[in-house]
Amino acid sequence: MARTASLKQPKTLEQRLWDAADALRGNQEPSEYKHVVLGLVFLKYISDRFEERRHAIEASLSDSNSDDYIPNPERRARYLESRDEYTSHNVFWVPADARWDAIQARAKLATIGQDIDHAMDEIERENPVIKGVLPRNYGREGLDKGRLGQLVDLIGSIGFTRSDDHGSDDVLGRVYEYFLGQFAGKETGKDAGAFYTPRSVVKTLVEMLEPYKGRVYDPACGSGGMFVQSAEFVKAHGGKRNDISVYGQEFTDTTWKLAKMNLALRGIEADLGKQSADSFTQDLHPDLRADYVIANPPFNVSNWWDPKMADDPRWKYGRPPEGNANLAWVQHFIYHLSPKGTAGFVLANGSLSSKTNGEGEIRRKLVEADLVDCIVTMPTNLFFNTTIPVALWFVSRDRSGNGHRERRGQVLFIDASKLGTMVTRKLREFTEADNAAIADTYHSWRNHDGGYHDVPGFAKAATLAEIEDRDFVLTPGLYVGAAELEIGGEPTSEKIDRLTGELLAEFDRGREFEGAVRRHLENLR
Repeated sequence: MARTASLKQPKTLEQRLWDAADALRGNQEPSEYKHVVLGLVFLKYISDRFEERRHAIEASLSDSNSDDYIPNPERRARYLESRDEYTSHNVFWVPADARWDAIQARAKLATIGQDIDHAMDEIERENPVIKGVLPRNYGREGLDKGRLGQLVDLIGSIGFTRSDDHGSDDVLGRVYEYFLGQFAGKETGKDAGAFYTPRSVVKTLVEMLEPYKGRVYDPACGSGGMFVQSAEFVKAHGGKRNDISVYGQEFTDTTWKLAKMNLALRGIEADLGKQSADSFTQDLHPDLRADYVIANPPFNVSNWWDPKMADDPRWKYGRPPEGNANLAWVQHFIYHLSPKGTAGFVLANGSLSSKTNGEGEIRRKLVEADLVDCIVTMPTNLFFNTTIPVALWFVSRDRSGNGHRERRGQVLFIDASKLGTMVTRKLREFTEADNAAIADTYHSWRNHDGGYHDVPGFAKAATLAEIEDRDFVLTPGLYVGAAELEIGGEPTSEKIDRLTGELLAEFDRGREFEGAVRRHLENLR
């Protein structure tokens, strides 16, 4: 038989860069090393974009046919250092001693750590939008300077501009997102993955919400992935990134800084407040009423309560239990929605059925207020370092317009738990087809375009009476039922009967074979 060679897919730029960078990690914990790497990636990116803009200015000044032509070399050199020529094109101004060429020229020196810290100080001083955000402490004693210099050389080998061989102008965004995901996979403990929501989950939320234009809010924004995907969605559908206004909040200071860096490098203007803060006790956007809320808050938080929140106006549908913040998040999202706003967010599956400390009563009031639009159960293994099953909630303040009229008094339930593909032994991802299956079903139902039909085992539009019969438990499996047909069109009941008969026949044949063997062995004695 001919042997078939197994062909491995070549590693992507992101994978190659990660493999090399991770090999240089040494004794650094992922929680520390991610700031080392991502800070340098950010520095390289803004330096590359600065140089790209600089070359464009130089070409224009040197072209005798250009209106900008300046024949005098000294005047051209001064003009090239004009700060406004960069910032007016949304390019960070990078001082001379903070530019990547200057950093890399010192990569082999023992002072490379202090040189990078100085560069970060200079960049923040010249660009107030990222003041207090960039990582420091590259000069600390515990960070091996030989490895740091190697990392500088490695990152220096990658170009992050539109004209580089590595592709689109968002190559840095791809690397940044990949690194965030890889670091999430290496984190351990309660903070694992807290700063990063997997792309499969983000994309599903965004494709369902369709945030084309308006105010987008995430009060548990992590490293900003929801905003990035929302901006990419707008751009992919012919809009501009500034068609949406971005508002966010993040509790953990280092993660808040990651979000500021992540959004800044993509040119997304965002109001994340002046510092990190707890959305429950220190709401940085108290008067915001958003057109879209999109979030992945921490699951099942038990230490969130503060007595000063006892009479908080957010608890319109019932005071949440002090031992679990799930339904506090739901009410926080609703409170910040505009009169026609919609929210899509991730919660642990327990939020769908728990009746502890009044949670069932809160859920009942939300359904009766006609706020709950859709519930989607997701498959396992979508998240790094947690197998907690999750669901997507969609709530809308106004379901009477834009084709919603016939959907009032209904909730769409989708069971997507069987979708997705395992890309490693521990991690599952959605394909484009998986995302489309969920989003298209939701939009077909929501827009009442005549194309929606219940699909046993997958989707069911349930009435308020049906939900009341199930005591306001919102687990989709209670409503969608089982798929009637297997692949090939054989009814489930008939397939069970057929397989049972075949199995019993195999048992009979096994007993016959056992008897024949016994008789043969007796004859050998």
